[in-house]
Amino acid sequence: MIDEAVTDAGLGDADDDDFDEIVEAFDAQLPDHRYLDRELSWLAFNQRVLELAEDATVPVLERANFLAIFASNLDEFFMVRVAGLKRRIVTGLAVPTNVGRAPGDVLADISEEAHRLQLRHAAAWTDAVKPAMADAGIKVVHWDDLDTGEREPLYDYFHEKVFPVLMPLAVDPAHPFPYISGLSLNLAVRIRNARTGRQEFARLKVPPMLPRFVQLADDGDTARYLPLEDLISNHLGDLFPGMEVLDHHLFRLTRNEDMVIEEDETENLIQALEAELLRRRFGPPIRLEITDDMDDVTLDLLLGELDITEQEVYRLPGPLDLRGLFDLARLDRPALHYPPHVPRTAAAFQPDEQGNKADVFASIRKADVLVHHPYESFATSVQTFLEQAAKDPHVLAIKQTLYRTSGDSPIVKALIDAAEAGKQVLALVEVKARFDEAANIVWARKLEKAGVHVVYGLVGLKTHCKLALVIREEDGVLRHYSHVGTGNYHPKTSRLYEDFGLFTVDPLVGRDLTRLFNELSGYAIEKKFKRLLVAPLHLRKGLLRHIDNERHNAQAGKPSRIRIKVNSMVDEQIIDALYRASQAGVSVDICVRGICSLKPGIPGVSENITVRSILGRYLEHSRLFAFENDGDPVVYLGSADMMHRNLDRRVEALVKLSAPDQIAAMMSLFDLSMADTTSSWHLGPEGEWTRHSVDDEGKPLTDLQEKTMHTVQRRRRARAVR
Repeated sequence: MIDEAVTDAGLGDADDDDFDEIVEAFDAQLPDHRYLDRELSWLAFNQRVLELAEDATVPVLERANFLAIFASNLDEFFMVRVAGLKRRIVTGLAVPTNVGRAPGDVLADISEEAHRLQLRHAAAWTDAVKPAMADAGIKVVHWDDLDTGEREPLYDYFHEKVFPVLMPLAVDPAHPFPYISGLSLNLAVRIRNARTGRQEFARLKVPPMLPRFVQLADDGDTARYLPLEDLISNHLGDLFPGMEVLDHHLFRLTRNEDMVIEEDETENLIQALEAELLRRRFGPPIRLEITDDMDDVTLDLLLGELDITEQEVYRLPGPLDLRGLFDLARLDRPALHYPPHVPRTAAAFQPDEQGNKADVFASIRKADVLVHHPYESFATSVQTFLEQAAKDPHVLAIKQTLYRTSGDSPIVKALIDAAEAGKQVLALVEVKARFDEAANIVWARKLEKAGVHVVYGLVGLKTHCKLALVIREEDGVLRHYSHVGTGNYHPKTSRLYEDFGLFTVDPLVGRDLTRLFNELSGYAIEKKFKRLLVAPLHLRKGLLRHIDNERHNAQAGKPSRIRIKVNSMVDEQIIDALYRASQAGVSVDICVRGICSLKPGIPGVSENITVRSILGRYLEHSRLFAFENDGDPVVYLGSADMMHRNLDRRVEALVKLSAPDQIAAMMSLFDLSMADTTSSWHLGPEGEWTRHSVDDEGKPLTDLQEKTMHTVQRRRRARAVR
């Protein structure tokens, strides 16, 4: 078994040099080509999302939603990952990738695979989802499909709602080529001046504040929608009076929206962020999407004016920017969605027999409480915990990290209420959370105005951990109530993201969080902790030691097993440690939602490693780490993925579970996640993901998320009977 020194988060460091030498000796024996390219692995993840959209057994509006998710995911991939790679190539800072490929070659690989996926995405809409929606009574039509009587009300709609906000921009000697904003949908219009006979060019932006799909008058049982760009393109004559409209084509530009801030060189992080947010709007182009009917004259003009290469052009059939399907996917057609699921209140937080709301502090004092979202309610657990703390006269202080939250967040309101009630409140707001920077700046200033002590973390590190600490005076003694989670304090995404949260009154965790918050509001994280593993100093080393302990146990003939559930598995040190464990005979199970650079099934290296991926109605977001430990399992949950940024450039925290029933529940979850009878994707040694959704007889395999839903519902019914 792991000795007591190793169970501390620091795991002892007296023999760090010896441990590093052992690691280096083993790594020298591993094959060179033992990783999968992380960028191509990400594209493989988005392909799995696309496969859900292609699945005819999925409700049709959910399929439309998966098409929109695919498009949104790919946009972010280009804005951040591709943009960052291209910037490093241009500046000469690029180094070979994790698989030893030259960055330029990887960029070509990405382009080829992204082209293939975008064509498949377009075909999924045109050939599968759009017809299936039509069969279900939701038709997306084209202008040419409509008769005169149907067009007349659309003409009125255009002039009342659309025409006033359109801004056609000419391109001529007096009007330079206009700025094209990132992700905007645009019409490139070629016109002939009736007076001079010259051909000219104009750009027309499709207004993003208007509905992407315009609903036509009711047609019995069928609802019909016309794409906004189709409506605009058929009224171009009204926008260019006296001109002959020769041709028009849709295009869409993606820009580099990655942010680079030298925190140690700025005196005010907020001001630097605001300046960088402004700069982001003008980032260089990295992808140009065009319709497949665009002529060479228009394309050549765009290529020249936008300074973009042909490799970065994506010529696509059908409509551009299928993120617009998010609107149709929200239509109120229950039969075309997943069956509704109402999150249940966790058993420990159930109201009493008179219907009175539970005292969360009394419930937590009885025993640690583990809550599983979205199956169990965020509102009646995390939100109630903070709201009761804000009102409770015995609560003296509240400390919390905020990475992402909603615009109308009850979490932020609770912190403000607490500060206005005279309590000490500390909020660590991560203003560098990607694409939430502007919203987080707004909330940070609102909190400061209410008297909350707002800090922005440590220079050079993002604070990604999900922590809340309530200090309460009870009978003259201060008691620490702690919450450590895997997901953000975000009421809206808590209904869509699968996450865990642990509530505990354990003084060890309370002291750990107190010290960690003090360090986050100070200068550095240096101390070790008792029930926490904390990055960037201790988490990587702690996990490596746990993995190595399983290797030692296997070699000694003791029970050994490693089970990990993460969003991404990229870090080479962690992967190599898992290879070493596999070589010693340790069974390694990995459930990964997104990127996986580990190659399972390499003879003599990773034949004992199994990798699965589960996607569904909820986004699998929790991070779990379980080690057999010679029959005395050690289980952690927390915020960290196995990526360089999480282990080296972020403040992350994992908490060790102590309750036997909670450890058993985690083991059961792993058993179900990795079972061959559960629907999932299986990863092969060359990076190929194969979906397993039906058995040999064609019957559907177990849906993990649906099974978990039913388990939580049965648990609640059983409690009600008692």
